Amino acid sequence: MRWEELKGTGELLTYSVVHVAAPAFQSSVPYAVGIVQLTEGAKLPGMIRTDLKDLRIGLNLKVAFEPPRSESWPSWARYCFVKAGSP
Repeated sequence: MRWEELKGTGELLTYSVVHVAAPAFQSSVPYAVGIVQLTEGAKLPGMIRTDLKDLRIGLNLKVAFEPPRSESWPSWARYCFVKAGSP
């Protein structure tokens, strides 16, 4: 086994918009979650941080990282997906 660096870009395979969420995510409602197939072939689930009207199967996305939101949970940086080409 070895580490493999990924480009962090891919294509949206499927998604769902969450309107009723667990308490820790209520401030984000509505938000999208989906599965992104990375350029290298791996499929990753994650939140999709883009305007909901822009969501579509096949949307080009890239991975982005968010700092921890609270001291209690989660206490690590999280990843999400944003539209490719956005800052």
